[in-house]
Amino acid sequence: MTRPTVAITIGKQNYRRMFSTKALEDLASFAEIIHAGDEPANKDELLALLAKADACITSWGVHQLDAEVVQAAPRLRAMAHMGSSVKRFVSEEFWRREIHLTSAGITLARDVAETTLGLMIVGRKRVFPLSQHLRQGGWRDSPTWDRWDSRELTRSTVGIIGASNVGRHVISLLAPFEVEILVADPFLDDVEAADLGVTKVDLDELLRRSDTVSLHCPANEATHHILNAEAFALMKDDALVINTARGELVDESALISELSKGRFFAFLDVSDPEPPAPDSPLRSLDNVVLTPHTAGCIENCNRMGELAVEELRRFFDGEESVYAITKDMYNRIS
Repeated sequence: MTRPTVAITIGKQNYRRMFSTKALEDLASFAEIIHAGDEPANKDELLALLAKADACITSWGVHQLDAEVVQAAPRLRAMAHMGSSVKRFVSEEFWRREIHLTSAGITLARDVAETTLGLMIVGRKRVFPLSQHLRQGGWRDSPTWDRWDSRELTRSTVGIIGASNVGRHVISLLAPFEVEILVADPFLDDVEAADLGVTKVDLDELLRRSDTVSLHCPANEATHHILNAEAFALMKDDALVINTARGELVDESALISELSKGRFFAFLDVSDPEPPAPDSPLRSLDNVVLTPHTAGCIENCNRMGELAVEELRRFFDGEESVYAITKDMYNRIS
């Protein structure tokens, strides 16, 4: 039987980060491999590479498989993507050709979820503002101590906006903390909510009741500025807001207005624009912590390479994918 040809398009300089030795060995065990140059493939490179490929592996920086690229790839039957979103990389022509699409981003979701849990714990404990309080000479008996009263995640109420891969993994990680979990997601039905052990509510109820509000929904027309002035007005004065999803989900001018009042605390791994403007109040307010879009994998991205290879092995062996993406899922994924 002829072995399939798989094009790795991510650029050789990214192999060490994205592939373990085992992943490349496993790929070579069932496929012929063709490579892009050192950098992620641009359009011209894709046109050449995919002309002789049965499948491809993509990631950040690779050009979109637009109509011209897809038409120049008559043998292409499958694409395995390594990254948090496939949306920028596929096209209508891709769907028309019914090319099998799978994503290894589900492994990235684990890292984002673990980071989110960490932020929930240190956020509830007010670790960052209290550390600054001590740096400035304060202690527990200082007059300003009560401004950032330390508390615990355990037995609090956590609101998850979006039962996505990340959102669901956050839910599983919260199991030991005896929290009440509220979820707002129009695509989550009652049976799924019961299986997850959460209470499905509308967004307004989630915002009113939650001690921690964590964003895990895709950025699209329906979710743009889902946290706006009206939403923030519903939240508790001492709430914790976490965004490890997309900056466009938050109306930052409204958030800055509320943060300036000292009403609650925020952790933002993403922003809009990204990075924040040099003079943005988000850089100076003492009740917000910014991180530079690092909630996902840093040193464990090769798990995505391992899953991408396994997904292609499954495809060519006629087995079911771990995480296939279909066009009908497109509007509800990130």
